Amino acid sequence: MDATKKPFRISPELGVYAEKHGIFQILQRMLQCLLVDKPMEPIQYMIDHLKSENDDVPRVFLLGPTASGKLTIAKLLCDKLGSNVLTLENMMANKSDIVTKIQRFNIKNKEIPNTLWAKLILERLSETDCIKRGWILVGYPKTQDQALALQENGIAPEHVVILDAPDTVLIERNLGKRVDMSTGEIYHTTFNWPTSSKVQKRLVKPNGIKEKETVKALLEYRRVSHGILNSYSKKYHIVNADQPSVDVYSQVMSHVQSRHRSNAPYTPRIIIHGPPGSGRSLQAALIAEKYRIVNVSCGQLLKEPVAAETRLGEAIKPYVESRQPVPDVMVMKCISQRLSKLDCSTRGWVLHGFPQDAGQAEMLKDAGFSPNRVFFLDVPDDAAIERLTVRLTDPVTGERYHSIYKPAPTSEVYSRCKIHPKDSEENVQQALEVYHANVQDLEEFYNPVIHVNADQDPYTVFEYIESCVVKPLSKHTNVFV
Repeated sequence: MDATKKPFRISPELGVYAEKHGIFQILQRMLQCLLVDKPMEPIQYMIDHLKSENDDVPRVFLLGPTASGKLTIAKLLCDKLGSNVLTLENMMANKSDIVTKIQRFNIKNKEIPNTLWAKLILERLSETDCIKRGWILVGYPKTQDQALALQENGIAPEHVVILDAPDTVLIERNLGKRVDMSTGEIYHTTFNWPTSSKVQKRLVKPNGIKEKETVKALLEYRRVSHGILNSYSKKYHIVNADQPSVDVYSQVMSHVQSRHRSNAPYTPRIIIHGPPGSGRSLQAALIAEKYRIVNVSCGQLLKEPVAAETRLGEAIKPYVESRQPVPDVMVMKCISQRLSKLDCSTRGWVLHGFPQDAGQAEMLKDAGFSPNRVFFLDVPDDAAIERLTVRLTDPVTGERYHSIYKPAPTSEVYSRCKIHPKDSEENVQQALEVYHANVQDLEEFYNPVIHVNADQDPYTVFEYIESCVVKPLSKHTNVFV
């Protein structure tokens, strides 16, 4: 066959490298900026973009009706993320030609063009602190036209968070709002009253908090808010603001640190870990079937060379026959051979039954096999014992049955079923003790892992695992390399 006509394949190591360093996302972001900014020197522009290392900084619009707590949440986010809170008011405090033009419109009591606001925001976003640390723009845009003006100027947020609550709640909140004129801090007569008597004396009622004014503002917000939803239909996320600010902050932070779905090539490399009876084999089979990835069972891998009577199989056979643990070196050799095959490299894999402790995890890492998802199936010991001690195996077909959840189909099949020696209560209890002795070290090795409540319907468990497989990792979660 002509070598030039062979199908082109990308080395699997390249995929792992690209995923670890976010190469696809870097190039995608750089191309977006290039097309928006249209620089005269595109090569130098790309070099400068890569040097700035700012692709992961927050770029957030935090929107919502009056009294939804936007500024409070924005300050909490910025304290945590080290980014900048931007409002039209604090941007107007700067001196620039654009600010001067806006002030002229204000003096003449004329409506300020959306394009002018967009230029003011672009000017602020171009400053070094926003480029390096990111920004959270609060309360703007309010309309679809304002959003369009921002888009025309190349201003595109990574996340759009909308805080919302029932109007009755917002009206009550607004009536109790007070402002410290010295610091600009906002307080509330019910929810956030200052303890300092000096601060209390400085508090004043801000303009626009009367009930009629609040109702009017809310009606206007409801009238135009659909335009914002349409403008950012694939990016917005609504958070219920009618709950403690700590809960609102937690939900907003979780969303801001999440990643959007990407078109980047993705090869699943999954480890499923859990105690005996947690359903690892079933979940691995469901994932493999759904996503056409390779189901790698450690137990099955050890049986194959024994059945094939290979040299490795002959070395493993005495351990299998005596039901003794196979040495880690031999297990690792079997796993390494399987994961190195082309189907695992190109389609991905789901591994279960190994590693069982931190030492084995280190061996897997040293061999160059790094998972990008690690699931821990959690199930109480008594549930695991119940699942396993009433499990039956048909010696003729090898099919497994369960006295409660999956009984044998006929009395004939039931009569020939046997309980596997490893499923005796004593053996299960010993296996659970070994599991608990190693689980903490293994979790620390792969931290952060994804915990799944496996003490429920297996298809409910699978749905949750599936959602975690397809959802991109958060910005602060690394691939286990």
